[in-house]
Formats: sequence, C-alpha cells, structure tokens
Amino acid sequence: MFVFRKKIEKQDLGAGILLQELGYGEYLNVLHWNMSDGSEVKWHVHKEEQFGYVIKGGFKMKIGDEEVELHEGDAYFVPPNVYHSFIAIGETEAIDVFTPRKYDLPWKK
Repeated sequence: MFVFRKKIEKQDLGAGILLQELGYGEYLNVLHWNMSDGSEVKWHVHKEEQFGYVIKGGFKMKIGDEEVELHEGDAYFVPPNVYHSFIAIGETEAIDVFTPRKYDLPWKK
C-alpha cells in the first residue's frame, strides 16, 4: 500500500494539534502530528508500545520519571503501560508508530 499524506484529511484535535492517520495494519498504526508551539498532550498511559520520531521542532517529553528535551532527528520509545506527556517546542512535526494497533485514538472517543 502507498500513502500520499497530502490526500489524507487532517483531524483538528484542538489546542494547536492536528493529526493524520497515515495507515494501519493488523498489528500497528502510524500517525503524523503537527503541533503548534506550546501545545500539549497531557500525562496519559496506554497499553500499546509507541515509537516516535521528531521531524521538525521538538518536545519537552516525560516518560515515567525521566524528563528530556527532544529536537529534530531525535526519537523516543514509550513502553506499554508507562505514563508519558509531550509539550511542543516551536512548530513541531512528528511521526508515531503504535503496536499493537491503537484503536482508541483521540478523535474516535
């Protein structure tokens, strides 16, 4: 399957966060984020493993007890059932991969 991001509708989650679901398979899904400076994904937890890659901008990110600042080209792994949060530093663009596939996406609640 091929993905043409410009053809995928952006979901406006409010508070400066836009989301596109780039695709999914039986065992994973991939999301593309655009976040305005200072926008926040608050402290939360989920059962899926998460891998992310910062394309542009950055995050102040907390995973469990560890807090770091990530920038363009940095990546992160969030283990299942571990609390984490993000605050965008500048105009930020990132990709997230979840496995198993994450069904409880914010716009589907």
